[in-house]
Amino acid sequence: MRAPRAAALLVLALLAGGCTSAAGGDDDPRPSAATTSVSHLTPCPPQPDRTADGPAVLPALAFDCPGGGSLDLGRAPGVPTVVNLWGSWCGPCREELPVLQELADAAGDRVRVVGVISKDGLPQADSFAGDAGVTFPSAFDGEGELMAGLGLNVLPYSYFLDADGALTYTQVGPVASVEELRGLVAEHLGVAL
Repeated sequence: MRAPRAAALLVLALLAGGCTSAAGGDDDPRPSAATTSVSHLTPCPPQPDRTADGPAVLPALAFDCPGGGSLDLGRAPGVPTVVNLWGSWCGPCREELPVLQELADAAGDRVRVVGVISKDGLPQADSFAGDAGVTFPSAFDGEGELMAGLGLNVLPYSYFLDADGALTYTQVGPVASVEELRGLVAEHLGVAL
């Protein structure tokens, strides 16, 4: 008598709790870049309609930007660009993001700074960006597709791309100061700020 009663209770619990697919569907409660309102993340800028070209380029992946627009790493950025992978869960990112924002503010339209929010939730990333004072655009890669494609398991990483999208330098780990970052931009992108 106990086994049928336990089975009936289990069925009732499953029906009351509801089930959603792990792959996500219309009833998936997790926010996505397209459905969540953000207040701190700005739109990604338009990119030229040219394929990234160079001896080494980033994987040709495209991501929505929560503030609007998209980032297509398979296309040339059109201007020298620093692509920074960050996440709200990353302790060193807390120190580095304000430095990147200083660079973005100083660079104007001579060098672009673009983030890729990696393996994170959108509400957490938006809150983190607000706390860090970040206003440069960031694309959303909640599942960490770019990190997987690059073989990364820690952050931050910054990729320096010339206007054609060629990878000119990879910064492993955080940059400690805006002076250090300006030096890297001058050395690897040829832009003095």
